[in-house]
Amino acid sequence: MTTPADLPPIVATLDDADLTAALAGRAASALIDLREAMGHVDPAALKDAGDRAAHDIIVDALASARPDDAVLSEEGADDPARLHAGRVWIVDPLDGTREFSEPDRVDFAVHVALWERRGEDGELVTGSVALPGLREVLTAGRTQPSPRVAEGPWRVAVSRTRAPEVADVVAKQLNARLVPLGSAGYKVSAVLLGEVDAYVHAGGQYEWDSAAPVAVALAAGLHASRLDGSPLRYNRPDPRLPDLLISRPELAEEALAAVRASGWTPQP
Repeated sequence: MTTPADLPPIVATLDDADLTAALAGRAASALIDLREAMGHVDPAALKDAGDRAAHDIIVDALASARPDDAVLSEEGADDPARLHAGRVWIVDPLDGTREFSEPDRVDFAVHVALWERRGEDGELVTGSVALPGLREVLTAGRTQPSPRVAEGPWRVAVSRTRAPEVADVVAKQLNARLVPLGSAGYKVSAVLLGEVDAYVHAGGQYEWDSAAPVAVALAAGLHASRLDGSPLRYNRPDPRLPDLLISRPELAEEALAAVRASGWTPQP
């Protein structure tokens, strides 16, 4: 199993984008090693070990490389000091624990994003999504969306376990086909990789579920917003961020119009 001590040190001279890619890639390699070492006999133990190992790798490296920055991680205690920090790393060490624990699935991810206090709300300035099962790392500003080559209906990614009703309404309005996939990070990556054309989610997520994927998607020119079209905002006192739409830009307005026509109303 790979541990932080086994890996070469992160150099403090890496720029922020390279650092997100290095950290996400590090954690991804560790997750693959852990999966191979533990197997799938005890899925719960594998999930817990994966969450813990990836979290420790990323947070320990950030403490060394960016000691003055705050961190918001799904697997760490939420320190209110982040609300006054100028720079906050938003991390999901293992997005899609269910898929990670199931044999032969590749739709799980590692998220590392950086938020900076700019203007009234601040903004995501970079991020990376590692796809351990595909041995790929997608980084903001360095990943471009694949062209749409598929013929036939639009394809909309949804949760494989709890697809929201609004997604079904949107798909019918667009004459689209629903594509159930695992983690949020993988679903956004699927839009970038050309596997689907949009991702519709409602019903509960947190900032760490979408920060890094949204950073990569926006830098690549994709549409990213809440389902009512309002901006996705990060480093808020309450880290819940319950809904989003990621899509190819040519599909966004039609998808948002379909949401409005459905009568769907956002959670606060």
